[in-house]
Amino acid sequence: MDVKDSNGNLLAEGDSVTLIKDLKVRGSSQTLKRGTVVKNIRLTNSPAEIEGRAGGSTMVLKTEFLKKA
Repeated sequence: MDVKDSNGNLLAEGDSVTLIKDLKVRGSSQTLKRGTVVKNIRLTNSPAEIEGRAGGSTMVLKTEFLKKA
């Protein structure tokens, strides 16, 4: 199962990624800003999602809004 960022680059466990768009966090008034770096990502069962710590909490992010750092 290949997990790719918005540019088609392969992502692996422990990579760092950067947000390419401001994202509103569901269930919170928090917004993750474009350019935020998410370090040490973990892959999930879905090739369209990764898990990582951003904004002080662990969350699942869609790979279409990320690029490899």
